[in-house]
Amino acid sequence: MMKNSPSEGAGQLPPQAPGEKSISYGELLFREMIAIEILAVVLVCLALVWNAPLEQLADPFHTANPAKAPWYFTGLQELLHYFPPFVAGVILPTLIVLALIVVPFFHVNIKNEMLWVQHKSQRLIGLGIIAIALTALLLRVGAWDAAIPVIAIAVLMALAAMWAGQPASGFQHWLSAKPLSFWIMTWFLMEAVILTTVGALFRGPGWVWVWPWRNS
Repeated sequence: MMKNSPSEGAGQLPPQAPGEKSISYGELLFREMIAIEILAVVLVCLALVWNAPLEQLADPFHTANPAKAPWYFTGLQELLHYFPPFVAGVILPTLIVLALIVVPFFHVNIKNEMLWVQHKSQRLIGLGIIAIALTALLLRVGAWDAAIPVIAIAVLMALAAMWAGQPASGFQHWLSAKPLSFWIMTWFLMEAVILTTVGALFRGPGWVWVWPWRNS
């Protein structure tokens, strides 16, 4: 019998079962580097076209109205307009982070099956209760811009549930196959984008609504 030499087979990956995935950090780092380079090029092009919106030197005797935070905090500042500081700055972000942490411990999509394959009616009822309660709370305090992502995610999840048991392809199959963590994270990102946009562009003196193309 011939024995394989130590060098033979070196560098080869072990056999994998059908459908099994392997993690490649090199591929991940390569994609991240490409994304960073593209983002750097875009930022440089924007800097060449538009000047930075810098204001005058800070003067404690003449404060700006409105005194806006940096753009990455204007979403939080928009929430502070509707809720007390402890609620907007501590409770709400903590609940979102805890939701993303707790989701993997539930038996949802644990076998890579669609979210709506089992217990569809119960999950739709739960979705409706959460969406209605959260929307009612946000509208009660006047946070209509924060209610838009809640309604949008609820509608998309309802469509995904409707398409789950039917033969579908393309966008329908992609939407119905998304796990619960995807919906929570998408809702969080939509909230961040909308609240940041409203706080940065559509708030004027006294934090009232203004159109950015009008001088007010």
